[in-house]
Amino acid sequence: MQTKLFLFTPPFTQLNTPYPATAYIKGFLNTKNIPSVQADLGIEVILKMFSKQGLMHLFAQAEKFENPGENSFRIIALKAYYINTIDAVILFLQGKNPTLALSICQEDFLPEASRFAQLDELDWAFGSMGTQDKAKHLATLYLEDLSDLIVECVDNNFGFSRYAERLGRSASTFDELYESLQTEPTYIDNILLEILEERIIDVEPTLVLISVPFPGNLYAAFRSAQLIKKKFPHIKVSMGGGFPNTELRSLSDVRVFEFLDFITLDDGEVPVEELINNIENSDYDTFKRTLLVEEGKVVYRNDSAKSDYKQSEVGTPDYSDLQLDKYISVIEIVNPMHRMWSDGRWNKLTMAHGCYWGKCTFCDISLDYIKIYEPIAANLLCDRIEELIAATGQNGFHFVDEAAPPALMRALALEILRRKIAVTWWTNIRFEKAFTRDLCVLLKASGCIAVSGGIEVASDRLLKLIDKGITVEQVAIVNRNFTEAGIMVHSYLMYGYPTQTVQETIDSLEMVRQLFETGVIQSGFWHQFALTAHSPVGMYPEKFGVIRNMDIGTFANNDVEFKDITGIDHEKFSFGLSKSLYNFMHGICFDYPLQDWFEFKIPKTKIPSDFIENAITAPDSLEVKSNAKIVWIGGKPTVAYTTKSKKGKSWEVVSLTFHDKKESFSIQMNREEGEWFMEILEELSVANTKPKSYLQVKSDFEQKGLENFELFWHSKPLKTIKSFGLLVL
Repeated sequence: MQTKLFLFTPPFTQLNTPYPATAYIKGFLNTKNIPSVQADLGIEVILKMFSKQGLMHLFAQAEKFENPGENSFRIIALKAYYINTIDAVILFLQGKNPTLALSICQEDFLPEASRFAQLDELDWAFGSMGTQDKAKHLATLYLEDLSDLIVECVDNNFGFSRYAERLGRSASTFDELYESLQTEPTYIDNILLEILEERIIDVEPTLVLISVPFPGNLYAAFRSAQLIKKKFPHIKVSMGGGFPNTELRSLSDVRVFEFLDFITLDDGEVPVEELINNIENSDYDTFKRTLLVEEGKVVYRNDSAKSDYKQSEVGTPDYSDLQLDKYISVIEIVNPMHRMWSDGRWNKLTMAHGCYWGKCTFCDISLDYIKIYEPIAANLLCDRIEELIAATGQNGFHFVDEAAPPALMRALALEILRRKIAVTWWTNIRFEKAFTRDLCVLLKASGCIAVSGGIEVASDRLLKLIDKGITVEQVAIVNRNFTEAGIMVHSYLMYGYPTQTVQETIDSLEMVRQLFETGVIQSGFWHQFALTAHSPVGMYPEKFGVIRNMDIGTFANNDVEFKDITGIDHEKFSFGLSKSLYNFMHGICFDYPLQDWFEFKIPKTKIPSDFIENAITAPDSLEVKSNAKIVWIGGKPTVAYTTKSKKGKSWEVVSLTFHDKKESFSIQMNREEGEWFMEILEELSVANTKPKSYLQVKSDFEQKGLENFELFWHSKPLKTIKSFGLLVL
């Protein structure tokens, strides 16, 4: 009997777009003609809860709660308004009922509880962004009010993008989670289990794969597995994904396998293929990176001779079976990058497996998902882009790379432009010097709208200690290049890195203040340093001034308790850093003394007030590498010949008029140079698959008998056309 797979992501991840792990595995299974069905149970549970029928049940449950707080009491009192509006609001957030925005924005349509107290900031936050966005935000507040009711009166584990996350975070033992699973299922558990049971009966799988990307999916994953083991004991159940890959590598608690048969680690293709072989053939007994129980003990089996598949062999992610038209776009907060996470549908793809840098000391660089770097060819990426657009009807792409490689981003952008694909995309990068002005212009032309990257600690000493391979000055220049090209920049910021001093924290804040004040970054988020077991700091703590708890738990082992030998309480900076950043993102309070953000004494910054300004206004080098590619991303010009005369001498001039999407412009050259330039421009067109190098262009110029290429290259007409899309890459 051929194995049939059911793949699902348990509640909850994102409301606006499916987490891609099951789509990746389904795409691979398609290449092997192995039947599979996938589901995102998170969105299915949300839609069942937040419906007219769902709210009627919810309020009936909430009314049983004794002594609700004032806010919950108000929401319960307004229950008729919630029940009567919920279906229309969900349709609006699914993009199916846009005219409702007009009613929502009049602010007498939705019932309002405590989340609406922040409405004073709405004009400031949204300004003239328009009715649809304002209505999305108001509808999001409405849902969050209902969420507050659920947390207080129905199920305190609830969260829109996570469920019972506390039980999965730093759970070095399985005890608390195991005890929770022995209790009666909660209200939300029962909704999940009812949907899951219906799907299992419908699909009739022989193997179930549960993807657990985050701690906030873990509890629901075990609840789901518990139901399958109880009601469908013949079905094998395996878990994989980001959480087990990082947290469960040293798992030894055999109780976990009361719920699961297998846990697979790292890339899932070969491990899943081997599970199928074992299920279909009882004599088959080899596994790939799989935890299971043998003779009453948890063992790690990795005896398969099969090599992992190349990225070109794993197929295109397949989003079929997922309810793509039912995801809901919300606008929770004003942070522009966080908004992209929660608003709009994104097809998820990867440019490269792993990280091409692979050195940052806070990162899990010892694990395969980062350590093994393998890029995908740009033409294959574009094939997958076109396949996904055709399959999903969506042309938005989020490349979920650890750090997208600049050279591959360049190749991808050129291929997108050659194929004339209308696409919108964004990704995560390193702020490295390869991102020149011209490369950023190319990326923008291909549809790139945003990048996110780690500035981490804005201190050159600490960046060196982190082995980030960048400097603050370089970050500023690269961010200027992106911003000037019209690409939004989001920065990940870190505080509390081992040996970081108070002075460095304050200096880092000053660097961030200047980056926002000069306008070269638009979005950011501060994270406190967390020590992970598989990072260089976790593996060699003594090198970084850290004393770590060396105990290895029997369940999750990634987040590690530690002491910084400096003894500094970094936690106390959290509120001031976040509050200042919130204001900087709104373009205000740049003139506040840094002391104003903290309720305790801090040292004065040692960073000059014009440090970032000086970095971004320093003149660019005029030197061009001989192997740099010259590419023209504009169209063909119209040509006119005129004769000019001065002091009795006359000569012919070529006028070239170009039309881009925004404006028209003209340049003039003498006839010989102009005719050569028109000829070479055709060869430099982005449509050509083999761009000419700077040296080839120079040689061509000189072979035509023309003189002084450098003078021509830096002339005023060339300077003009360079600003309109003649790029040095």
